[in-house]
Amino acid sequence: MIFQLFLPLKVTTEKTLISMTPLDSIDKKLLHYLQEDAHLTTKELASKLNLTTTPVHERIKRLEKEGYITGYVALVNKLKVEKGLVGFCNVWLKEHSHPYLKKFEHEVLSLNEVIECYHIAGNFDYLLKVMVKDMAEYQHFIVNKLAKLDNIGNAQSSFVMTEIKHSTALPIA
Repeated sequence: MIFQLFLPLKVTTEKTLISMTPLDSIDKKLLHYLQEDAHLTTKELASKLNLTTTPVHERIKRLEKEGYITGYVALVNKLKVEKGLVGFCNVWLKEHSHPYLKKFEHEVLSLNEVIECYHIAGNFDYLLKVMVKDMAEYQHFIVNKLAKLDNIGNAQSSFVMTEIKHSTALPIA
């Protein structure tokens, strides 16, 4: 189950990335406001930025085109959808050659409980963020899904007891 409604914009090409316009102070404020509330209308954003709607609309379109804005999401309350247990699972693979890494990455994409996956440096190879209803569902995930993947050497889990800070907004200087 995915916890964010992700509406991707068109894929940014390498050519588009090369021609990116540097962010000015208005762009940074605009990105800040949109990260706080993507439901703000162009008119509301224009008011906050002391601009008219046309330049705000044009800036948003440029930020989308250049890949600064990659999509818009609806954040869902994990408790309302019965996914209150958050676990972090460190995964160590037996084999580390390129084909084995890519195979694991491909397989983990099909695990709905995994909402984030990072290839990391350190004692483990991957860090998975897993969201499930309860410990029984987590055990089912580990035993019947993750452990069935061919190249798993070791997995170590940690669980969130209290969420102190959670944000999806990136700090923009």
